[in-house]
Amino acid sequence: MAEVKLLGFWYSPFSHRVEWALKIKGVKYEYIEEDRDNKSSLLLQSNPVYKKVPVLIHNGKPIVESMIILEYIDETFEGPFILPKDPYDRALACFWAKFLDDKVTAVPNIFLRKGEEQEKAKEKVCEMFKVLDNELKDKKFFVGDKFGFADIAANLVAFWLGVFEEASGVVLVTREKFSIFCKWRGEYINCSQIKESLPPRDELLAFYRASS
Repeated sequence: MAEVKLLGFWYSPFSHRVEWALKIKGVKYEYIEEDRDNKSSLLLQSNPVYKKVPVLIHNGKPIVESMIILEYIDETFEGPFILPKDPYDRALACFWAKFLDDKVTAVPNIFLRKGEEQEKAKEKVCEMFKVLDNELKDKKFFVGDKFGFADIAANLVAFWLGVFEEASGVVLVTREKFSIFCKWRGEYINCSQIKESLPPRDELLAFYRASS
């Protein structure tokens, strides 16, 4: 029996945050795909409060919430550090990870809205992109010279956003408005740490089109 198990959805950016962290650390794990409409007893027992993925199970003990899981992985397993060791850089990484984790959940909801509601939601989210566009000037990563904690937290806007836009026909980000962010996004999806671990874009696109 595997010492480490991950319960997730293949299409979820939050599940992929954990997968990427495990792969960066070189941790062997068993991946268990959950069914959104028929959640397993293991998931419900492991996360009785929120009843959602991702859940990491290590030596029979469940850890929930993707960013909390990332910190646990970084502190528990040997391998490259995900959070910087320098206290200031670590504080910066935690700040940007929290900023992203708080803000990005509003992005998918935009594509479910219509008319005036959607326009108001777009304006609000575009404020986030202005902040990111300014922060990412002359940067490949959020903190330091390595792909890390805050970058993993950014995966929804870096990769999934483009899929949501194509599936819905609603465009939030253009090079004319957010040139720095768009350049960063292009480099992000070609980053060696995650390039081979991204879900197939065509399959993801078909999934979200069918779900909308």
